Amino acid sequence: MVNDISGNSWGDIMNRIEATSLTRADLASAVQSQIGLSRAESAQLVETVLDEISDVLVAGDNVKISSFGSFVLRNKGLRVGRNPKTGVEVPIEPRTVLTFRPSQILRDEINRHAEPGA
Repeated sequence: MVNDISGNSWGDIMNRIEATSLTRADLASAVQSQIGLSRAESAQLVETVLDEISDVLVAGDNVKISSFGSFVLRNKGLRVGRNPKTGVEVPIEPRTVLTFRPSQILRDEINRHAEPGA
């Protein structure tokens, strides 16, 4: 289980966030409560981390965060697709896609907290 510096698991922190999606404000709030920075400092820290991750990805490099996962850029080549309604072949241009691959630790944590039968 991944723990923060105060000994709480990240799962405990995420359980306290009531939204269905984690937002920048939620991250800043977690930083504020766990580290004790001011609200403005916490928000700036979150922005700095997200900006750094974004800058690295835009530059064409992958991002690996130990015990969390990897953001991986993949180049997809030109391929032929088909319009499902008409059946007409359409070229799909080459592009770069961003994928996220969770670490085994994160996958285990998610599966440990998944509801049975869900």
